[in-house]
Amino acid sequence: MEEFVGGLWDKLITRTAYRGFPKARVELKDMEKIAPIFFRALGGDAGLNVRAGTATEHGARRGWLERVAGVGEKIELAWSDENTLHLPSSIDIYPEREQNRELYLWLIALAAHDVAPDESWIVRNQKATQATLLALPGMVSRYMKLTAAEIARRPSPASLPPADAAAESAIQAALCDPGSVDEYVPGRRPPAPVPLWLHPEPPAAAGESRKAGSAEPEQPEGGKVERDADARKRRAENVEMPKPDSPFILLFRAESLFSWAEYVKVNRDLDEDDNEDAAKAAEDLEVMSVAQDGKTTASRVRFDLDLPAEADDDLVLADGILLPEWNYRKQSLQEKHCRLQMLLARDAEPCELPVALRANAKRLRNQFQALAPQRARLRAQTSGSDLDLDACVRYQAEKASGAPVSEPGLYIDSRNQLRDLSCLLLADLSLSTDAWVNNSARVIDVIRDSLMLFGEALAATGDRFALYGFSSVRRENVRYHLLKGFDERYDGTIRGRLAALKPGFYTRMGAAIRHSAAILSKQKSARRLLLILTDGKPNDLDKYEGRYGIEDTRMAIHEARRLGLTPFCVTIDEEAGDYLPHLFGAGGYVVVRDAAMLPQVLPKLYVQLTGNGH
Repeated sequence: MEEFVGGLWDKLITRTAYRGFPKARVELKDMEKIAPIFFRALGGDAGLNVRAGTATEHGARRGWLERVAGVGEKIELAWSDENTLHLPSSIDIYPEREQNRELYLWLIALAAHDVAPDESWIVRNQKATQATLLALPGMVSRYMKLTAAEIARRPSPASLPPADAAAESAIQAALCDPGSVDEYVPGRRPPAPVPLWLHPEPPAAAGESRKAGSAEPEQPEGGKVERDADARKRRAENVEMPKPDSPFILLFRAESLFSWAEYVKVNRDLDEDDNEDAAKAAEDLEVMSVAQDGKTTASRVRFDLDLPAEADDDLVLADGILLPEWNYRKQSLQEKHCRLQMLLARDAEPCELPVALRANAKRLRNQFQALAPQRARLRAQTSGSDLDLDACVRYQAEKASGAPVSEPGLYIDSRNQLRDLSCLLLADLSLSTDAWVNNSARVIDVIRDSLMLFGEALAATGDRFALYGFSSVRRENVRYHLLKGFDERYDGTIRGRLAALKPGFYTRMGAAIRHSAAILSKQKSARRLLLILTDGKPNDLDKYEGRYGIEDTRMAIHEARRLGLTPFCVTIDEEAGDYLPHLFGAGGYVVVRDAAMLPQVLPKLYVQLTGNGH
């Protein structure tokens, strides 16, 4: 009974103390379709993702009821870093749902016009507000309504101590008249949060060892992986592993030891076991502390992988091919920055198509034969094997009418209609392809089957095509595997190379795309398709990750388009929607949700992309 009454009391006081309006709440997931489009349409950085941030303690004054109920300690701020624009996961601070939605739109517009990110907090937001209202006059009235609603909910300066009152007056003046406040002097307590403004990245706690972490660790095979349903951005700090006070003393009670007869086999949790409540606990953490203790953990770290010995490695066909790389921070192309090796499988033996693929291959060959060159009868030709009776009758009628008649085409000619196109498929062979898709196949197995069926299908069309794979270990070792060249016939030798595919290292995608584009650009076809097959975003050991890798890949794709090529990406990465629109454009990629279906999807996709390539 006491627990029941206590639960009711907790709900009552929490609901009474909460200053928000749950019935008017707008969630970020309700805006997830329009938010990125709106942000980029206003000129925002196209390389930024839009995601929910994490709540942080603001330290401002709270009412006594909030303190009793234990609510209002944290707030979700709007802020950005070089990869992401972080917005609150939900907004319910105003009584009208439309006002809360308008606040989302305002924050997105403000982030797109953040013209002075290095200025102080109050000056930065005033300049951003001025730039937004100048560029978007239609938002002036909306901003005035949001400002009036925000002033009404903020504490009155008259109710605060002098120092805090001066700080609050400066904030309210900056809200009502952007540009009027040049300096902000903090009071004794932090001010109430300003939901209409962008905040700096939430401040780190004291201590120099703390660093924000943005990379998501890879997960081990067979482990239980649970993703944050809200896709929030978490902050982390690197700290020293706590040391026990007396590491050499072991305390135990002798009577707690089991005798042989008393032994009972019980599956007890170990320190290394996954904590099922970890995700819930993380929700309450403002900062996650990460330490290295030398033990095996539930997630993997990136290893500096050793390259195989020369005797065990693939055959080197060409070494030292130097390629540029785009440095988005310096906005410059670094010439001869990467070294690419052209490799050929050393021990690949010619082989037949695996039995499990033969039924699908036969079906695809029959379907793709319809795309093979066919003889067509062309009418109204100046020469040919047959007369075009319709053209002859029309010519005589026009001649009899006295109308001027140009040289007529009176014949029918039969010719072969060729598909004037070439395709190069570039497959990601990085270490991540060693992950399991299901109980019977890894990603590399699915890619291998996809390439084999793709080759069988295209061989039936007569189209010119080439197959390559890639992985990398830093910029000096971009490994580029020849699977099938344009001048090679698809046969048992090519199947043997595909059968020998194995997971490689990392994914320096920009260099591989540049070299593929150089190969494909030498083809004389009218249409040239560059298909990129991958399972994740660009990454490598030497700073080639995050925004750097994405921007280099994006530049390589732009370079390929300038060469007259058509890049298109096929991915099985569930999070590809966060970065592929920035890389390839809205219509330049497809996400295959079920990786096991890739062998069936890839040939069909080729038909869609080249179906009118006659």
